[in-house]
Parts: sequence; structure tokens; C-alpha cells
Amino acid sequence: MSLLFNWRRRREAVPGSGIEISEQGGVRYLHLGSDTIQSAMRLSDPNELVLSYTRSMMGFLLFCPQPQRLLNIGLGGGSTAKWIYRNLPQAQQLVLELDSRVIAVARQFFNVPQDDDRFRVLACDGADWIAQHPQCADVILLDGYTGKAQAGQLATDEFYALAGAALTREGVMVVNLWGSDRMFDLSLQRIERAFDGRICLLPAEQRGNVIVFAFQRRPTHLRWDELRERAAQLQQRTGLEFPRLVDGLRKLNPEDGKRLLI
Repeated sequence: MSLLFNWRRRREAVPGSGIEISEQGGVRYLHLGSDTIQSAMRLSDPNELVLSYTRSMMGFLLFCPQPQRLLNIGLGGGSTAKWIYRNLPQAQQLVLELDSRVIAVARQFFNVPQDDDRFRVLACDGADWIAQHPQCADVILLDGYTGKAQAGQLATDEFYALAGAALTREGVMVVNLWGSDRMFDLSLQRIERAFDGRICLLPAEQRGNVIVFAFQRRPTHLRWDELRERAAQLQQRTGLEFPRLVDGLRKLNPEDGKRLLI
């Protein structure tokens, strides 16, 4: 997320809801009750990941290259959901969004697809849902923010423990943390506790967001040469700058010169 100033066009998408959209330079933005950008879509390429933190979230593919079941908690404008839908055709994806009005806006203004046999959006509380569905996902992507901070029910010790239980044996949870959020340090500590320290961090290219990868089991194949080879293959397949993500992993994580230490 980033802050927004002096936009030329801004309007409320749902009267009285505080859900607003704006446009500038061929990009449409979503705001939830504040100037903070929740999501962005390039009008000429609706599936592009415009915001750098969303591209960084796709770094989970370095560790789990062929996920079959993905769970998105928090829809926003659906940037990551759309990218996954286009680039991982083998995967089934479920999106949980608390506010049905956000779902309607995402589909009307941000090209989020209708439900089909491999994509579904549910209006529900993500924390309640995962409590009832253990081992349901290979990957959980968590990007649950209000206009000003991370949604409180998605940042508790209990929630992160439930998220861990909702992962399959080789599963990974991907959490977008906002660096200026006063709860940043506490949220990171809670994730570490829930996953027994099996985490690594990836800074987004645009300063402000840090992506946390938390693992059900300690991942294998963490040599830098292995990660770079996988990154090159992923970049060729998807066009996304995975080699840069590998470089980013070296900035915030323990390593011994040859491998990433998790």
C-alpha cells in the first residue's frame, strides 16, 4: 500500500460506503475509507501486478512452484487473485472477503472474474472460515487491511495458529505487512511463534511493505544457485521479475553465502 495525493478523478463506488476509486495515468486505484491505495489496475492490462508489493507476494512460487489449492484472505481489487488465475491454470483458488460491497466493486471496476470451477469468492470472515477448514490450502495469501491498518482479527496469535493448521504439509503462508503499521513488530513476532521461526522476509521494491513467508515445514532446495535457477524459469514463464525477488531475500534474512537459512 502507498499514500495517494492530488488525484484528478475520485468517486465513491458505493454510496455511503467509503469505498472509492480514482484514476490517474491509465491506472485505476481502490481506497477503503482513506487516501491509502488498497489496489491498482492498469486499464490497458488488467492482469498486471502494478504495485510492487503484490509482485513480491508471488515470491511464494520460489518455494512452492506447483500449488494446487490457494486461499486468498482479503480481496481488495483482486490484483493477486487475477494474476494467479491467469498464470497458474492448474490451481484452484478461493478468495475470502468480509465485505460483500468490496466484492461487487472488484467485479464491476477491477475485472475480477466470476466464479467458475477453479475460482470462487466468498463473502465471509476469513478467520472464522479457516478455523473450520484444516489442511485446506497449499498457499494462503493474507492481505487483509482496512483503510488505515491491518484488520485486527487477522493479526492475532490465534489466527496465525489457525492459518498454520489450514496449510498442507508443504504449505506456505504469505503475509503482506505494512512497515509503518504500529502493529508491525508484534505481528511479525506472532507469525514467528505460530510457525516456530520458519519464516523469511522479502522487502517490496517500493519501500513500505514487507512480505513474510511462513512455512508449515522447513523448505528444501534453498541454495542461492537453486533459487536463482528457479527464478529464471519463473520469469520466463510469467514475465515477473523473480530474479530480483531472490536478490531481495538476501537483504533481510540469515544466509551463509551459499544458501538461505530458514
